[in-house]
Amino acid sequence: MSVYKYRSFEKAKRALWNFHPDITYFEQVAELWNLADKICPIIYPKGIFKYRSIEEANKQRKEWEFAHSKNVLLERALLSLTPVRWSPPTGQAEASESSKLQKR
Repeated sequence: MSVYKYRSFEKAKRALWNFHPDITYFEQVAELWNLADKICPIIYPKGIFKYRSIEEANKQRKEWEFAHSKNVLLERALLSLTPVRWSPPTGQAEASESSKLQKR
């Protein structure tokens, strides 16, 4: 992987964009989206839904996707808030027990 130096953040930002994508670029993007779908798939309600307009259908889809992302964030926040019990490795536990006995 090459390393590049830039004189400003603007030039560095501009270098991230691909203005002339080829077929491999689109294949990589498709693989990225497939991976994201495997890691965290959006589950839509089953059934057939009728809408008066495409705008109404898009609004409903956005609401489902927003609810999904909200649930994912809540699950991750709850997972990060759950206390984790720490226990020292066996070698350190034995050493700390022996030091307690020596202090007595």
